[in-house]
Amino acid sequence: MIEIENLTKRFKQVLAVDGLSLTVRPGEIYGFLGPNGAGKTTTIKMIAGTLRPTSGRITIAGRNLAKDPEGAKQVVGFIPDRPFLYEKLSGYEFLQFMAGLYGVNSRAFRTRADSLLELFELSEWRHELVESYSHGMKQRLIMSSALIHRPQVLVVDEPMVGLDPRGARLVSNIFRQLRLNGVSIFVSTHTLGIAAELCDRIGIIFHGRLLAEGTVGDLQTMAGESSQLEDAFLKLTGGHEEQVLAEFLRETG
Repeated sequence: MIEIENLTKRFKQVLAVDGLSLTVRPGEIYGFLGPNGAGKTTTIKMIAGTLRPTSGRITIAGRNLAKDPEGAKQVVGFIPDRPFLYEKLSGYEFLQFMAGLYGVNSRAFRTRADSLLELFELSEWRHELVESYSHGMKQRLIMSSALIHRPQVLVVDEPMVGLDPRGARLVSNIFRQLRLNGVSIFVSTHTLGIAAELCDRIGIIFHGRLLAEGTVGDLQTMAGESSQLEDAFLKLTGGHEEQVLAEFLRETG
């Protein structure tokens, strides 16, 4: 459902993404992990169509993003880590605005909006201004808006930021149901526990390149670890976080 081939992004002297290639299958949750500065957010923005690649190709549900950007974006729902909302609109009005951008007709919108607001436990707040929502409620509203047009692909950057445990569990269950309905979900996250619990496969990006890819078990085997995903992640990426911490403790000890 998502095919990325030799994707590269350069910012002047900085090579943020370097020849990245990967595939996300229909009905799969694909986790995208990496240290800070590894190229995760840059990749997410290119898939979502908000940042143009230097080179390479992105195909979404058979649509070439460069050649048919409108067609590709019509089948994608994008959930950024920092949601932008029109806070002087009510939650319902914001969904209506987003539905208009995707060409959802009024009758289909009413049915879909009612269903999503109920699903994300926002029905009682539907006519309240977004500015009165908590951060977690805003995050759930932006997720609702990303699903208003029934996308085939969902691209998510840090889905659980600002959500309480109940909200995080709700979103995890929704993602699993979407997967059963054939939706492909590309999730970038720093939370290794979420990736291990939720994702069918995981790709680890490091210095802009895909360092390793597979199930949690595959990654643990590659790293020679049999315990937690965190151990495999640190070993595959060189364990720099542990080295920095050790140096800090030596200097301040």
